Amino acid sequence: MKSAVSFAGFLQGFFTDRLLRQRQASPHTIASYRDSFRLLLKFAAERLGKEPSELTLTDLDAPFVGAFLHHLEQDRGNSVRTRNARLAAVRAFFRYIAFEEPQQSALIQRVLAMPSKCAEKKPIDFLSRPEIEALLSAPDLDTWGGRRDRALLLLAVQTGLRVSELVGLNCEDLVLGNEAPYVRCHGKGRKERLTPLRKQTTTVLRDWLRERAGRPSEPIFPNARGGRLSRDGVEHLLAKHVATAGAQCLSLQTKRVSPHVLRHSAAMDLLQHGVDRSVIALWLGHESVQTTEVYIHADMKLKETVLEKTSPLESPPGRYRPDDPLLAFLESL
Repeated sequence: MKSAVSFAGFLQGFFTDRLLRQRQASPHTIASYRDSFRLLLKFAAERLGKEPSELTLTDLDAPFVGAFLHHLEQDRGNSVRTRNARLAAVRAFFRYIAFEEPQQSALIQRVLAMPSKCAEKKPIDFLSRPEIEALLSAPDLDTWGGRRDRALLLLAVQTGLRVSELVGLNCEDLVLGNEAPYVRCHGKGRKERLTPLRKQTTTVLRDWLRERAGRPSEPIFPNARGGRLSRDGVEHLLAKHVATAGAQCLSLQTKRVSPHVLRHSAAMDLLQHGVDRSVIALWLGHESVQTTEVYIHADMKLKETVLEKTSPLESPPGRYRPDDPLLAFLESL
């Protein structure tokens, strides 16, 4: 049977032919899909007792994929958003093999029909101005690592760059020599974005570049070995400085501060200074203006301002009580 011997070939073709050659997918997409299939193949090895190269398409039916998604949430503690992202990678693979293995169309359609879960939308976390100032004061400027970290954190909270964009910056991406200094980054969807820099940020970055003394194609923020900082490396240094800043700013002790929280903080700062949502979307590299609505929902000061413009209701106390049994049933739901 063809599928019994070609699953590994299909998976390799999915990455090399579909993603790299046909779609020219970004490195971030490749990495996300790669990690999804690493987890899937590891789960298959534990559940089915088969090595990845021994798997067949019939092994990866809808019940198996459903068990894998359940494992991600229950055993690995992944969020619904992460679960949906892993399912999206599996779906993309099955859409690819639908044309390569038509005799497995029934199995493929059942996997493609698996729904994504609705994720609970929680208010975003962001830092206030005092918390940002405490965080920026935390790195030890007497050390090389402290000066690097301060430059990185200052750039993050001023520009709102994603962590992948921050670690992907090279020395040539900072343009500081003209009257309007800016940073150039390549965001989602291969979109290039130029973000202007404040005078303070420009001064700190110019001093850091002089000390860094790297070639144009080398990373702005290297690790201790001279290589590119990883996402985990940024999360580690951020957690270290948040812990230090928490001694001076007590509110930081109760917050979980991730690199994405710094991005939210930049957006909230723009919103609170009256910047239009469409400009914020362009600033952050959002695909749609609607994406910035989460910042409006998170801004209690804005909501309080709106509340002050309204009048209190004069309705008498009481509760609606339906007089029809069917309406009463619906009311009880």
